[in-house]
Amino acid sequence: MPNGIALDKQGRMKNRAAMTDTTLLLTITIVVFFILYISAVLFLGGGFAKPQNFLNILNNNASLIVLSCGMSIVMITGGIDISVGAVTCLVCMTCAVNLEQQGGSMVTALLIGLGIGLAFGLVQGYLVAYLEIQPFIVSLAGMFFAKGMTTIVSKEPVRVTNEGFLAVKDARIIVPGLGANNKLGQYIPAYVEVGVIIALLTVVLLFCLLRWTRLGRGFYAVGGNSQSANMLGINVRRTKFLAHILCSLLAGVGGILYFLHVGSGDVANGAGDEMNAIASSIIGGTLLTGGVGNVAGTFFGVMSLNTIKRIVSSLGFDEAWWSNITVAAMLCLFLVIQSVVLLRKNTSKQ
Repeated sequence: MPNGIALDKQGRMKNRAAMTDTTLLLTITIVVFFILYISAVLFLGGGFAKPQNFLNILNNNASLIVLSCGMSIVMITGGIDISVGAVTCLVCMTCAVNLEQQGGSMVTALLIGLGIGLAFGLVQGYLVAYLEIQPFIVSLAGMFFAKGMTTIVSKEPVRVTNEGFLAVKDARIIVPGLGANNKLGQYIPAYVEVGVIIALLTVVLLFCLLRWTRLGRGFYAVGGNSQSANMLGINVRRTKFLAHILCSLLAGVGGILYFLHVGSGDVANGAGDEMNAIASSIIGGTLLTGGVGNVAGTFFGVMSLNTIKRIVSSLGFDEAWWSNITVAAMLCLFLVIQSVVLLRKNTSKQ
């Protein structure tokens, strides 16, 4: 079979080359993250050495972790979705208006967030999978639509004072053994927000989906070579459709987590998150050409991306362009690594 796709004795799909490349890129991503963070602790010290500051990377980026995992799934199938940041913004604003102005509850806010994500997934997935429109164009339209709808819902920021929502937002989960004493000698326990637990569970569930289910193997097969996947009996259109549904549904979940973190709706919420999600996926080892990727790598991609931003800020380069330049350099590095992996795979075929 072409592109390394084969069947095992039970007739299940395998993509040996892709999984090997996935493991290699995952290993590189994890090593780079630990080198970055350990170097920051050794040479910059300060906040990097405190467990709570490490946990704050998770607290501040729980939403981005979920968005990036959804982006990785679409990219594994060879597609892309640049509407996830705007969907996040729409979910935040709609949930805020529902809670603050319409007497809603956490249940209605959750249903709204998931419903918006599912609606975008159904429409965009159908246009990409069954009408065969380029995913970039479809998701570009989705991005503009979500931004426009956010403004229609409310032009002004909406801060939520709903007691039930604030109770969930302000809930803290104590992490035993990682606390520290403050300047007054008082012990302050380390904590994570509720959104972090949801984000980590999402990573674990998606890792299991991609690794041990037929649908997950189908994502890799379609991204690696859709013609070969079709020969293996995989419904390519349905697989792409489900990938886009899952990505947009995760964008809805990400919007809820973002909302839980900031506690308000604003037209600026989630700005640039689609680019950060793509960058995190690439740093995490997901190939733009499809067929290779891993949500565990995406998780470390998010952590690496935000660690390098904090390092730049700690060095005194607080201007936004320095972070952008550093992220660009990091992306170029990982794109070069991916090119080497692709070259190795193409050479092995000859």
